[in-house]
Amino acid sequence: MNNLQYKGYYGSIEYNKENKRFYGSVLGMTKDSITYEGNSVEELENDFINAIESYFEGCEELGIKPRKGYNGVLNIRIPAEIHGKIAMFSERYGTSINAFIRDSIERRLETATL
Repeated sequence: MNNLQYKGYYGSIEYNKENKRFYGSVLGMTKDSITYEGNSVEELENDFINAIESYFEGCEELGIKPRKGYNGVLNIRIPAEIHGKIAMFSERYGTSINAFIRDSIERRLETATL
């Protein structure tokens, strides 16, 4: 995966040909924006870490809890027929719908390439 990762946060890696700089932003942040940049990959990685640490400090100063880019809650829409099949399978094998979907996604990600 071509992303930066630090303390549970994931960041994009982009390149601007015009100014020959790397840049990115923390993924999944809908209410807060954390961005970073650098002239090299090393600078980009360092600025990514510093940006997240700065975000933590700002949250602490404001007395608020830092948001996560991904909180583990995913709301999906699927056809009723598929929903029914998942429910029947889950009941038959003594698992929850959530566990069935999570396991299915995990298996698919094991074989996926980015």
